[in-house]
Amino acid sequence: MSLDERPWATRALGIELHHLRSHGDSVELPIDRLIQPGLRRNPKRAHLLVSTVLGKHLPTDPRAVLGAGERLGDLVRAALGDRALEVSASGGFGTGAVVLGFAETATGLGHTVAARIGARCYLHSTRRDVPDAETLTRFEEGHSHATTHLLQPAPADIYLNDLPLVLVDDEISTGATALDAIRALHAFAPRPRYVLASLVDMREEDDRIRFDAAAADLGVRIDTVCLASGRTGLPDGIVESVLALPEPALNPVADRRGTHARAKLPWPVAVPEGGRHGILASDAAAFDTAIVFAADELHARLAVSAPGRPVIVIGHEELMYLPLRLANALSDYGIPTLFQTTTRSPAYVLDEPGYPLRRGFRFTAPESGQSAPRYLYNARWPDGEAADPILVVVLDAPADTAELVAEGGLIDVLTASGADVLTAVLSGADPRVLHAERGGTVLVPVDDAGVSARWSPVESS
Repeated sequence: MSLDERPWATRALGIELHHLRSHGDSVELPIDRLIQPGLRRNPKRAHLLVSTVLGKHLPTDPRAVLGAGERLGDLVRAALGDRALEVSASGGFGTGAVVLGFAETATGLGHTVAARIGARCYLHSTRRDVPDAETLTRFEEGHSHATTHLLQPAPADIYLNDLPLVLVDDEISTGATALDAIRALHAFAPRPRYVLASLVDMREEDDRIRFDAAAADLGVRIDTVCLASGRTGLPDGIVESVLALPEPALNPVADRRGTHARAKLPWPVAVPEGGRHGILASDAAAFDTAIVFAADELHARLAVSAPGRPVIVIGHEELMYLPLRLANALSDYGIPTLFQTTTRSPAYVLDEPGYPLRRGFRFTAPESGQSAPRYLYNARWPDGEAADPILVVVLDAPADTAELVAEGGLIDVLTASGADVLTAVLSGADPRVLHAERGGTVLVPVDDAGVSARWSPVESS
């Protein structure tokens, strides 16, 4: 790579990505094919590793997003071995492992891994505190903008077992979040084996030593697999350098305001729309069928309202896998389609060649009772490709509010940029229905320490 071809953050600020082949990790791809260096104004951590295959910050071919998750799932399968992943005779999800994806960035990646390996259950952590759902436990992510992760399986019993647990994240920086999650879950349902799977593993040697020490302290085996292993080189004073950059220009405004339309997509109330409350082996076939019906409805709507136009499907925060599957289905229909999602995390936007976050939107959180702003980056076709895509924003019912379309809401800022937007709303599953359909139990605290204390399942009346 010539000096001029290096990423902007490397040329301007000295942030470097070093590829590693060590520690026995399953390494398949060069690190710079999977991540690009970005920035954020966070005194805890000023750099941001922007994935090229996750579909979060960058509009990405949905087939590439699914392909990366499936490759990671194959590495997980190899680590666990066939005996640990014995598939049930009924097909679909298997019986030998459970999978946990980390909110918000890895919710879709975790679901893809779970589907690939045939997991008994998939659950992702959540930052949306659902009132009608029990919170099994919580853990913290120290460097994140939104730090608290909640686990809300419905019912909790679906996660209380001693099967191998696969934890999936897009990036491992230190491993601290994964260890906090393992300790929290191990207190409820001790199990002998964990696998930590990530697209990239950027741990330093000291981090790996702490990881091994934690495994020894818990008396468990923890394996790690990744698509690429590397190290981030940060110059001295990087936090101060990023804080000294000029304020980013957000929410671009065009001469012409774009249009906005709505579509209601069918979704069964008893089928989980994702892993927030757990998705089981028994849900897999119904989920796939529901995707077909929802994709058919969306395709029919686009054929009438936006014939021949490319599409960027935009999921909302943790709602990643379902919109990803819809985007993939549109690709199968022959529509040029890219995929990405909104996020809670602020990042630094700079319209410079070689920088991954070329434009950005800040908007009011659509969910009721939320005060922190939300963000969307890029949301346009890649440079050098002339296209006028329609933006299809896929939401569940709690995000379909007056704030969504009000001044400063997501639809307002997108249409102000000149984009034509179609809001596609799914009703989503009701956690109370899931709890009842699964013959759930209720959780009661053993002591008065609150939701982060140990809990015991008891039969519901």
